[in-house]
Amino acid sequence: MMKSIFKRILQLTAVALVLSACTTIPEQLQGNYAEISPARVEPSVYGSRVLWGGVIIDAKNKQDNTCFEILSREMDKYMRPKVEDRTSGRFIACKPGFHDPEVFAKGREVTITGTIRNIEARRIDEFSYRYPVLDIDELVLWEKRKDVVVYNNYDPFYYPYYWGYGFGYGYPYYRYPYYGGFPHSYGGTARIRQTLPDPAIISPRNKH
Repeated sequence: MMKSIFKRILQLTAVALVLSACTTIPEQLQGNYAEISPARVEPSVYGSRVLWGGVIIDAKNKQDNTCFEILSREMDKYMRPKVEDRTSGRFIACKPGFHDPEVFAKGREVTITGTIRNIEARRIDEFSYRYPVLDIDELVLWEKRKDVVVYNNYDPFYYPYYWGYGFGYGYPYYRYPYYGGFPHSYGGTARIRQTLPDPAIISPRNKH
């Protein structure tokens, strides 16, 4: 009876984790945008509205705006940057006002809508790099990802311990847990899965 209840609790917990990991596309990112990647920007596409995502490399506050240097990433179905090494290049995205670099810090994930203004040449070490520059319309700063450990055991009732003929105990005591503090039972596995939280900060729309 207790075993059945415990398994039911595990099932409900798993469902809750899946639901908590789900989100929808933030409202301000919805719409139609030109299918142009940062690596494909030429003068002929200046003025196009695009939806790009990536990871902040740097943020510089000027007198009246903040410009972010971003390493682009492909986005998932929620328009959040994927965790991967592939990139379509770097770009610069600027928005009026002060944006604290402690919040918009290096490594944070962002998704941006904006208008392609021009191309700006900057140096990366000795290399002259051509950055597409966006004027930001909307900016979503995503929460930091949270890791959860998902266990898959043959008999989760006895997780997280090994069972067997420990300490000289034989049949019928093989089901008794061995309190060795191991992270999984025989035949079981553990993996880390990242949740996808909702946006932490949504930059407000400009008031004209």
